[in-house]
Amino acid sequence: MTKPKRTAKRIAFISYHSSPLATLGGKDAGGMNVFVREAAREFAQRGVKVDVFTRSTSPNAKPIDTRIHPDVRVVHVPAGPPAAVSKSDLIKYVPDFTEWMCEFAHLDAGVAVNTRQRHSEPHGYDLIHAHYWLSGLVAERLKPCWGVPFVETFHTLAELKNQIAERDQDRESEERLINECHICNVANRITAATEIEWDQLVHVYGAGSSRIRIVPPGVDLSRFCPVDQTYAKTVIEAPMDRRLILFAGRVEPLKGIDTLFRAIAVMRDRGAECALCGLSVVIIGGDSSQSGLAANAEMARLHQLRAELHLDDVITFVGAQNQDTLPNYFAAADCVVMPSHYESFGMVALEAMACGTPVIASDVGGLSKLVRHEETGYLVPPRDPVALADAIEHVLSDDAFRRRMGHRAACYAEDYSWTKIVDRLEAVYAEILG
Repeated sequence: MTKPKRTAKRIAFISYHSSPLATLGGKDAGGMNVFVREAAREFAQRGVKVDVFTRSTSPNAKPIDTRIHPDVRVVHVPAGPPAAVSKSDLIKYVPDFTEWMCEFAHLDAGVAVNTRQRHSEPHGYDLIHAHYWLSGLVAERLKPCWGVPFVETFHTLAELKNQIAERDQDRESEERLINECHICNVANRITAATEIEWDQLVHVYGAGSSRIRIVPPGVDLSRFCPVDQTYAKTVIEAPMDRRLILFAGRVEPLKGIDTLFRAIAVMRDRGAECALCGLSVVIIGGDSSQSGLAANAEMARLHQLRAELHLDDVITFVGAQNQDTLPNYFAAADCVVMPSHYESFGMVALEAMACGTPVIASDVGGLSKLVRHEETGYLVPPRDPVALADAIEHVLSDDAFRRRMGHRAACYAEDYSWTKIVDRLEAVYAEILG
């Protein structure tokens, strides 16, 4: 008789350096946060309890926050100062983070954080799912403490980021690279977003191919769905008489936002002054206040570049936005542009497509697989303002074609519902639990 597969009833997600509750587009808050939050919510809706452990970065953070779902607890772990610290310093607090989690598993969940009162029954988990390399280091140390396997999802890879880095300060540390290779050898399973990442893990990192499973991020189709463009523009208070080009994501050199600015300048220099008069470019992400400019060198550089290119009347920074606001921005846009130098997947592209908006993206990483050239959008070479300008002009010049691309994009995005993605995650979990 075939033995039935064991399924997880309680899962520990580790998102060491970034909380799933963070506002997207802020520092270290992007696609990984969405993945953790939405996968945890979907598991909870299936009756699986999920605890998400993240380092506490504020003295005012609730020790346990259940706003995602009653059966999803975001546990803020006291490791290091209760404040944001640089990524280079985060590894120092991995031992404290791990020790606290190990003890937490044997404490009553309701009083553990404040009183450390012992409970007669251990608070056990079936498995650990670690997100990002730092979380993998925690998961490795927890295996002997909890006696459970762990799954690793890197979300981004140091070596791939280093291959496209133009400046020394943009390169990831050797310490990160060494630890990513190490985690590839100790994780029970690794999930890759695409076939491209699978190939990179095998041939660049030397990971065993038999332990890698392809599980892409998903999209919440109840939130990201086609909406009338006029209505969406009304909600976000965008001018009706302007074509809207949108970028959404973290403000960092890797995202190639300067290429978008230069592409708009190319359009102007071609003599499309009248077109620029009816054009609005909106940048979602980061903090464009004076304190934000002081804290983020890339944000300051982009503001200076906007002035140098004389595009102050065309380009607007609106800062980080929450998930409830993003769908209306995507639906209001004529196209969403992702000029990234590297993306392991490109969740923003998927969310925009689900809203029925064409995506123009760099032909790199996961974007190369996600965006279907001339069907759901355009793929262009990275760091090529002329090619990007050509693609934007093609999309804006034919409204009927743009609408057809948007319709195909929305249909394509349906294959990435979180229901289908968590089905695949459950299959990975069942393998290592069986």
